Amino acid sequence: MAYYHDLKRYEHDTDYPNKQEWIARRLLTLRHDLNEVIKRDRRPNSLIIGSWNIRAFDDGMLRLDESYHYIAEIIDHFDVCALQEVKSDLDPLRRLVRLLGPKWDFFVSDVSTHKGGNNERMAFVYNTSRVVFRNLIGEIVIPREDLINGEQVARSPFFASFQAGWFKFSLCSAHIVYGDDLGLRAQEIRVIADTLVRRARSEDQVHIFLGDMNIEKKDDEVMRALRDSKLEVPDFGPTNMGGDRWFDQMAFTAQGRAERKTRLLRHGSFDWRHAVFGPHPDDAPTDLSVVDVSQGKARHTLDEFLDHYEQIVIRERHKHGKDPYKDWNASYKNWATYEMSDHLPIWMELEIDYSDDYLRRYV
Repeated sequence: MAYYHDLKRYEHDTDYPNKQEWIARRLLTLRHDLNEVIKRDRRPNSLIIGSWNIRAFDDGMLRLDESYHYIAEIIDHFDVCALQEVKSDLDPLRRLVRLLGPKWDFFVSDVSTHKGGNNERMAFVYNTSRVVFRNLIGEIVIPREDLINGEQVARSPFFASFQAGWFKFSLCSAHIVYGDDLGLRAQEIRVIADTLVRRARSEDQVHIFLGDMNIEKKDDEVMRALRDSKLEVPDFGPTNMGGDRWFDQMAFTAQGRAERKTRLLRHGSFDWRHAVFGPHPDDAPTDLSVVDVSQGKARHTLDEFLDHYEQIVIRERHKHGKDPYKDWNASYKNWATYEMSDHLPIWMELEIDYSDDYLRRYV
């Protein structure tokens, strides 16, 4: 369970009236929505893997205190999560892991300083009570014959091996190069997927390829490169704020040496805008509409979010020597993506209890 004791520190924050109450109400609403979408139908002895590009975490002005709580609450509903766009300063990541609680740990890659790397890291955060690290971690090195124009992938894919129950698996997190050249994006996906498929033939683990793959459309050449690989590719739908880009994906090896193959139970994305920051889509599901927050308001309109945060943001920007936004109403949606993200997190639930299969060998 995420760690809430820091709420005590916000009681006398003169720059943010009613800070404790606002954050607590938002967390209650967020917890309700996460239960409806992810937790309520979770099967016993399953594994939930998440992936999330947390926009520029944390580059420039630090996020508000509350944003760390909201991000931690979402990740806490996964057992292990791959994070993209972690920046060079690790203090924000350490703070996030602390808010996740003492059972959580993390690994992080070096900063990508070369062309196309954008000074980013990738990280894995995982619940040590549910997932065991198998002491293998590194970056994927592409074989010479697969190099793209003689070069490695712009942001080296980051991998680590874990085990949950009977299930051995390796996560390979990627942030595919962005730009006008869709062919280059497709090439990066193709060489990473091919590398994982080859490894699956000789390694007793399922390989899971996940991350921000910068796929524009569900049928463009970048998506075709992923679907044409020998990986299983669930449909997560659009994951950007506009609902028209298939940026984030997970795919996994279904064949190979691994004795226990992946059994996909459920998968999806999670839209936090119903609960925090907003503006939530107009077609918010009715089953997310009622939340018990002790007679307080659970959900807010865009105008209410604008009114609540305007003075808070002015004060925060002043503390960092920055002018207020010239047009707060027009800037709000973009500002909110730097508090949470411009991507939705995705997740999938896998079966990991194969004890019945094992026992049937002897009957």
